[in-house]
Amino acid sequence: MTPEVNVTKLLFRFVKQAASLAQKRCAASPTAVVSDPAGNGFDGWKHLTLHFLRVHMDASYAEIVDWASEMDRVRAVLQLARTEFPAPSTLWRSFERVPTRVWRQLLGRSATACDPGDHGAVDATFFNRQAASSHYVDRSDRHIQTLKTTALVDTDSCAVLDLHCSAHWPHDTQVVRRVALRNTEKIESLAGDKGYDDQSLRDALRSEGVRPLIKHRLFAHYDHAHNARLDSDLYGQRWMAETAFSAIKRRYGSAVGPSVWYRQFRKLVLTATVYNLEQAITE
Repeated sequence: MTPEVNVTKLLFRFVKQAASLAQKRCAASPTAVVSDPAGNGFDGWKHLTLHFLRVHMDASYAEIVDWASEMDRVRAVLQLARTEFPAPSTLWRSFERVPTRVWRQLLGRSATACDPGDHGAVDATFFNRQAASSHYVDRSDRHIQTLKTTALVDTDSCAVLDLHCSAHWPHDTQVVRRVALRNTEKIESLAGDKGYDDQSLRDALRSEGVRPLIKHRLFAHYDHAHNARLDSDLYGQRWMAETAFSAIKRRYGSAVGPSVWYRQFRKLVLTATVYNLEQAITE
């Protein structure tokens, strides 16, 4: 099989996987506003599939509409004729309508396609906001140049289970509490470095049946004893969260393009979802 044929095959597998994910999400919540709320246009799952494909192809709104409308197999999956594809501005507006909550639900569903295990790891990194227009930044009085992004990653598949974004850099223990406690049904243990050292967090995880594998900062001799009792093998898999971030930055870049903060959050969650789908089709 030639490289060109293999790339085309993987691309079509991605489109089918993305369309399946979008259809299941829209079927589970038909009231979610994705397409035109006035009832015009086409189904919301088709909007979502094109957004997945846009990130996968690293294309603009105009480029992805032109490209997808010329691909017979893509048109067949989307059930659209060549003349039925939306205008780029229509696709942009649908991205504007979908709240971050829905993108996060899609992220969680995409992780299940990677056959995740029961051990999670948490870590944080920063994405550059300098790609935003300097004129917009000055006009909106926003001078924060990076977004702090915390990910909960499955250590078996390296899939991103959940994501939290903030322009205000909250403390790690505050963020991980929100991320971990809304995903306790997905993990049995959670690994994190000393930056997440918080006894109340450990107690909250244990109350939900999740084993905390978070090292204590060394203030007294008994902190050494606590750290010595950690499962070294499971704790050692904490690096998988760093691997996921590294793969995402290499594949999609370390900067966020949208100028408005809430679209930046949505773009990061969408990017993590596409990363999961790509992981699923290459396993």
